[in-house]
Amino acid sequence: MHASAPAATRHRRLAIDAAGYAGPARQIRSPNHDPRPAGAVVTLLVVHGISLPPGEFGGEGIVRLFTNRLDAAAHPYYASLASVRVSAHFLIRRQGELLQFVSCNDRAWHAGVSAWKGRAHCNDFSIGVELEGTDDRPYAAAQYTMLARLVRALRRAYPIADVVGHSDVAPARKTDPGPAFDWARLRRLTAPRSR
Repeated sequence: MHASAPAATRHRRLAIDAAGYAGPARQIRSPNHDPRPAGAVVTLLVVHGISLPPGEFGGEGIVRLFTNRLDAAAHPYYASLASVRVSAHFLIRRQGELLQFVSCNDRAWHAGVSAWKGRAHCNDFSIGVELEGTDDRPYAAAQYTMLARLVRALRRAYPIADVVGHSDVAPARKTDPGPAFDWARLRRLTAPRSR
């Protein structure tokens, strides 16, 4: 039998409330955010890929990084992250579990130096979604399913025009979610449903 997302996550309709929180995501508050600039409208969703330690799945490294509790001595790679202050709005684990760190109404610190369609500072007008994974290993079916549900919920709440990779908004610095991410699959899963 394969691992799957908790039953509550699989069966409750995903919706973003007025405060910017997704039910039924597991809420873990990150301090790594601030208010969006006045008048900023969310029009972009940035898909990321992350694993901590690199290439390993299922541990607490990502959560610890996003909540500033990563022990730099716990793994050789972590020393390079000791002073990093980042967080995405969401993380989707390999089994499809959805975690939320920052309200969608706030600016999470996920894209860094970035631009999309000539507009700089993507954090100002985007939602960041991390997928637990690597550039070169296929993402899990449960992750695509949850990501599609989340994209649909976010599109109902915000005028999101584009869904792109971190590599699209920061091509000189970033490669994620990488060639292992199946964009065609996500487009199929998020295409308008015929009635």
